[in-house]
Formats: sequence, structure tokens, C-alpha cells
Amino acid sequence: MMRQYELVERVQKYKPDVNEALLNKAYVYAMQKHGKQTRASGDPYISHPLEVAAILTGMHLDEATIAVALLHDTIEDTSATRAEIDELFGEEIGRLVEGLTKIKKLDLVSKRAKQAENLRKLLLAVSDDVRVLLVKLADRLHNMRTLEHVPPEKRARIAEETMDIYAPLAGRMGMQDMRDELEGLAFKTLNQEAYETVTAKLAELSGRKQDLIRTIEDELTSLFAQEGLAATVKGRQKKAYSVFRKMQSKSLSFEQLSDVYGFRILVDTKADCYRALGIVHMRWSVVPGRFKDYISTPKQNDYRSIHTTIVGASRQRVELQIRTKRMHEIAEFGVAAHALYKDGVGGDGQLLSKDSRAYSWLRHTIEALSEGDNPEEFLEHTKLELFQDQVFCFTPKGQLIALPRGATPIDFAYAVHTDVGDTCVGAKINGRIMPLVTRLSNGDEVEILRSGVQVPPPAWEEIVVTGKARAAIRRATRTAVRKQYSGLGMRILERTFTRAGKPFSRDALKPVLHRIGHKDIEDALAAVGRNEISSEDVFRAVYPNHQEDRVSTHKPVDEGWFNLRSAAGLIFRLPGLNKSSKAAKAGKGAIAGLSGGADAMPIRGMDDNSIVSFGPGGAVPGDRIVGILEAGAGITIYPIQSPQLTRFDDEPQRWVDIRWDIDENNKSRFPAKILVTAINAPGTLADVAQTIAISDTNIQSLGMVRVAADFTEMLVDLQVWDLKHLNQLISQLKSLSSVSSVERVYN
Repeated sequence: MMRQYELVERVQKYKPDVNEALLNKAYVYAMQKHGKQTRASGDPYISHPLEVAAILTGMHLDEATIAVALLHDTIEDTSATRAEIDELFGEEIGRLVEGLTKIKKLDLVSKRAKQAENLRKLLLAVSDDVRVLLVKLADRLHNMRTLEHVPPEKRARIAEETMDIYAPLAGRMGMQDMRDELEGLAFKTLNQEAYETVTAKLAELSGRKQDLIRTIEDELTSLFAQEGLAATVKGRQKKAYSVFRKMQSKSLSFEQLSDVYGFRILVDTKADCYRALGIVHMRWSVVPGRFKDYISTPKQNDYRSIHTTIVGASRQRVELQIRTKRMHEIAEFGVAAHALYKDGVGGDGQLLSKDSRAYSWLRHTIEALSEGDNPEEFLEHTKLELFQDQVFCFTPKGQLIALPRGATPIDFAYAVHTDVGDTCVGAKINGRIMPLVTRLSNGDEVEILRSGVQVPPPAWEEIVVTGKARAAIRRATRTAVRKQYSGLGMRILERTFTRAGKPFSRDALKPVLHRIGHKDIEDALAAVGRNEISSEDVFRAVYPNHQEDRVSTHKPVDEGWFNLRSAAGLIFRLPGLNKSSKAAKAGKGAIAGLSGGADAMPIRGMDDNSIVSFGPGGAVPGDRIVGILEAGAGITIYPIQSPQLTRFDDEPQRWVDIRWDIDENNKSRFPAKILVTAINAPGTLADVAQTIAISDTNIQSLGMVRVAADFTEMLVDLQVWDLKHLNQLISQLKSLSSVSSVERVYN
């Protein structure tokens, strides 16, 4: 166990003017408070905060952070209080210790919603002062080093939490060494068999390749010396989990890996980095596609280095990382390497620089708390940000946009601004119009094409890879659907109030919102549109003393009809309206003899956002049709022959009159379903499919079920223009010698 004087000496090595009194007082206080407490291993409990402090001294952190490490468990596990720590060590240290106490209580591998909320709390706790995160990571690292003393069921939970949250978070903070060790320890616990296999393979390879590593080190060192460049070359073996992850992601065996070893070249200046690169490339061939310049375009965690792979001695692939000593320090310690020590500023030690790119990522992640409408969306957003590697693209004005690998122009648009993403209709990549599903590459220049009437389709959610884009698309989809339901609810309430002889306005809902269980008018209207609240209940809430015998009759005109732009070629009338003879005459030539008006509800295209849909059997122009108000699903359209309608015989208030109103210029197809019984012989399916194709019919899906040795039934989902088109297709199929029967399916 580390002694008091040893701790002070460790800090003095990198900070000669260390506040010894603070460290000594914190050491003694922690020792007294933890007293005779022991850990699961049987060691004195004080050994844990001492080891956490030792880890942080290796990062060259200030004495305030070291003191917090010594005290971080006192409030949680001893009689110490925040007030007592404030009095003895100052409010700043008290605040940090209390922040760590709160984090310790969080369970980050519980049920998804609770996990998401706890991750929010974790990031909020570290957003004001990143030293809280540094102490927590060091605390987790020491706990992982002693994990074998923890019960197995708890051990797996801690390892999973480390792999999912803390290791990636360390990586995002630029602390690569800590991330590697955390991942390795978690890997050993979660998949011990794989860990032992990979470790054994690496040990075997190390024994065989040791001479080659020394040879490459000597050859590179000699080459740089000949060119007069001062450089330090060090070979290293990749970590077990890094190797395993690459084998899994690339579907490779261990023997197929070509870059188990890498070499770091440390030089004095940025210019020397590029000089070293030139020297190496002039001597050896470069492996195409294996060059990355993270000096000119640093990663978001501040990582800077040049990566290149060459074919070196003995035709061996050699991966090189070229960086300055300062870049190496940042690569090892991340945000901890940005510590600034200025007397008189921020107490004894200046806070970690908030100008670092790694800390900037943390701040942006905290801002994303407001992007998701629920904790689970935030969890998804953050995990995507934690785990994905990056590509760097540019706007036409030269602004650099960092995105996860595999990102599309849609992700790029949302990274620029949410409004840009919502109005995106196309993209130019390097001056050429390209599909929005194109995967972006490093260095691409992306120009987003926009339209003021665009609404992001829900299908985009399956295309994008960034959490911000997914959250924005979901939000836009919810807003569009809510607007549609709200519009439908408005129509329903207008008819209900008119039928009762009462005026209706949105303001009439304000005083009764609490009665119908909603906070604002739009939510209430949308609930009516989704059939979650009946229009009669809303009417009774507005007019509680209304008597039925006072209800006046509405005018027998066709004003009750309205159209939804989302449902091309259809006109609707809500339940309870009078079908007058005048209305019938107005609908001359209409299917089912029903009429139509021109009130329009502005809802876009009949797609996944539409509140109007067809039943399982579909419906086509020419069918007699009705609609059913479905709770939470808008209006479902059925042909009058559909057996499904018997379910709603006792609910007349849910039936909606619908008629076809097809424009001659309408190019929409409509769904229908047929059952084809055919001979089970080679070529039969081809005959059926060819006949359908020749008839200009689109097959949506086709299922085959063998019903006898000689016959097969085919259930075909089609898209046709109208009933005449469908009947012609059925006749053509019946004329085939291989087809026994064809019938339409309405269910």
C-alpha cells in the first residue's frame, strides 16, 4: 500500500510546487474515516482510494484532483458529510466528492429506460467539471483490476457496464491507454474462453516475431538517423480485445491478421511528422487505402497522428503511427493532458482546459439531452456517438463536419443543422448529384439540396447512423402524424358540434382540457382523431348541461364531405351526417351514389405518415367502400364485402362514409389480393408472374402453399389501377391452361 510520503513525491515529480498540506490532510482524513473497513479481497479499504490516486498521478493531475480521489468514497461509505468536507478542504473539493457519490449510486446496466436516465445523470454530473469523470474512470479501473474478488453475478454486471459505458467514454475523452485496459479486463470477464485463446495466440506470436520487431525498430531508427531526423521508434503488440474485435468485425481468423504489431515514431515538431512520413514512403511501398492524416484533421477526442501502412522488410506489412511527443501525451492521457497549472487561477490548480476537442464533445453530448424526447432516444444517441469511428467531410464553404463511419448525406445534413436535415431532398457529393443512401468517405465535399415543402420520411431512420439524425427524424414524423390526427380531430368535432346545433372553436376546448386529460389543444384534437376520446365526450365536457331534445338538424347539403390529401382519390364523411337526395344528386356518377365536397385537409402523401390505410385485403377504385375509425390508427378502408366489417356492427359511430373521387391524372395504384390455384408443375409460377407483368400489374408479395400433390395455391398481393384493371387480370389468369381458379380475397 502506498505511503503518505510516496504520494506527495509522485506529484512533486511533475509539479514541484505541490500543495503538500492538502495532500497530507486528505490522506490522513481518508485513513481515519475508512478506519478498519476492508474490501472484498480482505485488503484495508483505504488501499482503494490510494490506488485511484496513484492512477491519477500517472496522468499528472493537480493535487485537488488527487485529494478528491483520496476522499471519493468517504461520504458514501463513512460518517463523513459534505458540510464537513467543505469546511476542511473547501467547497470545490466537496462538490467534486459529492458528484462522485451520486455517480456511484447509478446502475448503468439495468432496464433500458432506467439505464438511459442514469446515463443522463452520469454525463450531467461530469459536465461542469471533467475531473469528476477522471476520478470515476480511475475508480472503475482499479475496481476492474480487483474484480476477481467480487461475486460472479455482480462481476458480470460490472464488466458489462465497463464495456458498454466507461471504456468507450474513456476513448471519447482521448484516454486510449485507459480504454484499452478497461476493455481488456472486461473482455477477460465477459468472454474468458476467447480472451485466453487470443492471449495465447499473441504470446506465441510474440515469441516468434520478437527478432523481427527489433529488426524493424533498428532499421527505422537507422534510416531516420541517416536523414538527420531525431526520432524514437517503439514497436508494440495490439491488445487482446482489439485483436478479437477486428477478427469479429472483419470475419478473419487470427492467422489472417496482418497488423497485430504497430510502430510508433515520436518526433519533436509537426513538420518533423511529415518529414518522417516522406522518408518512410520513399524507402518502402505504401499499402493503398491505409493512410490517415489525423494531424490536419484531428479526431473529436483531440487525437492527432499520421497513420500509414508500408510493406517493409521480408515483405511484412508494418503499421506506423507518426506523432510528436506532445501528441503522444494527448493520445495517452486525453483530456488529462490538457491540465494547465497557473498559480492563483482556480485555486491551486487550473481546471482542465474546456477548449479541448474531447471536452467539447462532452459538452455537445450534454446539449443532446434536449434533442431526444425520451431517455431511451438519448441512450441510443450517446451509444452511437461512443462506439462509432469517424469520417471527415466538408461543406461547400470548407467547414469540417465529423461523422461516424458509414454516415450518409442525411446524417451530414442533420449535423449541419436540424432544419437542414428536415428540408433535405438531395445531395451533391464532390459536385455530383448522388443518392441520399450513399456512404460518405473521408474528404468528401457535400452540398445539401433543400425544399421548403419536404418532410423527412420515416424510412430515413433505417438509413442514418447518427443518433441526432434518428432523433430528429422521429420527432418530425411524430409531429407530422400528430398534425394529421389533429386535423382529423378538428373535422370530427366540427361535425359533432354542428349536429348538436352548437358552434365549435379551438378556444372552446381550453377550459375543459383538464377534464379530457390533455395539456394542450393540439393533443386533445389529435386524441379525437385517433379515436382515443370520443367526440361526444368532448361535446359533453364543453356543454355539460346540453339536452338531447335541443339538438338541431344540420343542413341537408354536401358540406359534410371533405378530402384528405394523404388519401389520393378519396372523399370522406363522418358518422351521423344526413345522406340527402340533394347530396346523392351532387355525386352523380360516383361509386355507391355518395357525393363529395371540396373542404381540404392539408395532409401529405399516402405513405407511412398517413392516417388513412387499407385493410388486409386492400380496396381499388370501383369497389364499394367504407371506413372504420381505429383507435390510434386513423381510418382503415374496407370493401363493403369484407368479412372484417362484421366486427364493427355494434359500433356505428366508428363508420365513415367514403367514396372514390379519382382524378384522370391520378397515377396511384391501389392494393388488392387474389388467390390463384394452379397445377404444381415446372413453369407454372413463371406463367402466372409473366401474365401479371404483361397486364401492367405490380406484385407486392407472393406466398405459395401446396394443397395437394398436383395443385398449389398462390396468395398474391397486387397493386392495380382500378376494379376494371383487376377483373381483366383475373380473366387473363383464368385463361391460362396451368391455372385452375382465381378469386379475389377480401379479408
